[in-house]
Amino acid sequence: MNWGNKLLLVFAAFGSMMSFMVYRCMKEPVNLVSKEYYRDEIAYQQVIDSRDKTNALSSRVKLSENNSSIAIILPAEMKQKRIAGNILLYCPADARYDREFVLHTDSAASQTLSKKSLAPGRYVVKISWKADSTNYYSEEPLTIR
Repeated sequence: MNWGNKLLLVFAAFGSMMSFMVYRCMKEPVNLVSKEYYRDEIAYQQVIDSRDKTNALSSRVKLSENNSSIAIILPAEMKQKRIAGNILLYCPADARYDREFVLHTDSAASQTLSKKSLAPGRYVVKISWKADSTNYYSEEPLTIR
């Protein structure tokens, strides 16, 4: 085999390898942080302001977990207040496991979520709520086993 044929084989092997790599990359799922990332990016200053207001409260949002449920406890200033908001359990590893709930707190400013619909894994619990016309936002890590 002369050097021209060897060079041709090297180019053919390189082309095959690159085609295989492109094929594999096209098959990998791409999970963005948000499907509406451009809109979310523009409105991010509101998240920063809401997080600053949450940090000014007397305590942080607390999460406690048992075998069947997750309890979310808002800071003491939120007790007896009319609260509206939502809870997003964001799974960074796979967007299929993301779950969103409406925030319905009791008089103690706490809410319990069932773990039945949640897959084990690492989550970021993103809680945004409005009380007395003030917006609050908190993110807490959570690992479900």
